[in-house]
Amino acid sequence: MKNLVLRSVIFVLFLFLISCSRDNAVIVSKKIISTENSPAAIGPYNQGIVAAGFLFTSGQLPIHPQTGEIPETIEEQTMLVLENLKAIINEAGSSLDNVVKCTVYLQDMNDFSTMNKIYASYFNENPPARVCVEVSKMAKNALVEIDAIVKVD
Repeated sequence: MKNLVLRSVIFVLFLFLISCSRDNAVIVSKKIISTENSPAAIGPYNQGIVAAGFLFTSGQLPIHPQTGEIPETIEEQTMLVLENLKAIINEAGSSLDNVVKCTVYLQDMNDFSTMNKIYASYFNENPPARVCVEVSKMAKNALVEIDAIVKVD
C-alpha cells in the first residue's frame, strides 16, 4: 500500500511540474466536480477534482445514488461502481475513453475474473493503466471500489 501511495504522490508532483512554464510557475487551480448521478460523499472529500488537465476521482462504492442501496453480488456492484464513475467523469466533461489510470480495490481477489469481465465491457478499446489490490475491508462492506484519473479538456 505504501508503494501505491508513493506512486500517486509522484504522479501528482509530475502533473504539477508539467503544468509549470519554464520561466514562470503556474499555480494549478482545482475545480470540484459533483453530480447527483453518483452517490454523495460519505466523508470529508469530493466526488472528483479537476487539476492540471486531469480529473482525479474519489474511490466509488457500489451505492445507488438515488436509493442508497448496495447490491449483493460482485457483478452488480462492479457495474454500479463503473456507472457511478462514469457519471462523475461525464459531469467533468470527459468520457471513459479518456481514463488513463484506474485503481481497483477488491475485498476478495477470488472476485477478480468476474470484476475483470465487467470492467472490460466498459473499457473495451484502449483500456487505461490499472492497479488491482485486495483489501481486508471497505466502507459499507462493499466488495469493490474503483477510482480513476481522467484526461479532461
